[in-house]
Amino acid sequence: MGDVAKDLISGTVGGASQLIVGHPFDTIKVKLQSQSAPLPGQPPKYAGAMDAVRQTVAAEGPRGLYKGMGAPLATVAGLNAVLFMVRGQMEALLRSESGASLTVNQQIVAGAGAGVAVSFLACPTELIKCRLQAQSALAHSGSASVAVKYGGPMDVARHVLRSEGGVRGLFKGLVPTLAREVPGNAAMFGVYEALKQYMAEGPDTSKLGRGSLIVAGGLAGASFWIFVYPVDVIKSVVQVDDYRNPKYTGSMNAFNRILASEGVKGLFKGFGPAMARSIPANAACFLAFEVARSALG
Repeated sequence: MGDVAKDLISGTVGGASQLIVGHPFDTIKVKLQSQSAPLPGQPPKYAGAMDAVRQTVAAEGPRGLYKGMGAPLATVAGLNAVLFMVRGQMEALLRSESGASLTVNQQIVAGAGAGVAVSFLACPTELIKCRLQAQSALAHSGSASVAVKYGGPMDVARHVLRSEGGVRGLFKGLVPTLAREVPGNAAMFGVYEALKQYMAEGPDTSKLGRGSLIVAGGLAGASFWIFVYPVDVIKSVVQVDDYRNPKYTGSMNAFNRILASEGVKGLFKGFGPAMARSIPANAACFLAFEVARSALG
């Protein structure tokens, strides 16, 4: 079996593991990001992450935390497969003839390249996922955006293709998606390699145990969000914005308006659940990838 096939299979296993562990946290993150600023004197719909969990479970049961998982489950495995495959190909290009391990800087370059490739898959997937996750938060706020109620992932895709400019509509938010994925993956793969080399006390990381891989993967995932979280907030609000009656004219307009109305704090809405999700989800992803990759030889 070739390296490309091994990376694709291992990336798929890693992606599925990441989603199962992390999706409930992601649902809460998007609900907090997309809730409207409350009217003067009114409390926000969700007081915080734990309140969002309580309200979601009370209204929709535990299944509500897995809302919008259909689209990512079908594609997140594919996203991770592409991410790890492109990173593997970038590694092969950067590796010297001696076959030595890549340096941390080379892993940063490989991660950035993989981030470019994965953005074009991530953008439509995220748009569908965010619309499904946000609709219950938007419904409460009496927003015009809830004129459309979606029955599921395919329903979102059909609506966007029919009423929001065809295929272009599915790529709404591509610029902030690229601005998230490229530096985020550069940071994540760079930190992952740096931590592995630190724990292995040298460039040969092949003897590291599962505990070390879990720690490296979890902290690498956290580094992704630390670098790019405000961009993710912009991406979410742009993607759930109403097509016919938009609140924002684009990414920079969304950034300026959130900053003006809510301050820097507004750019970090949902940061707690994102970090709480990122560490276990990415630990699961990297561990599953490494175990699958070594099982494939």
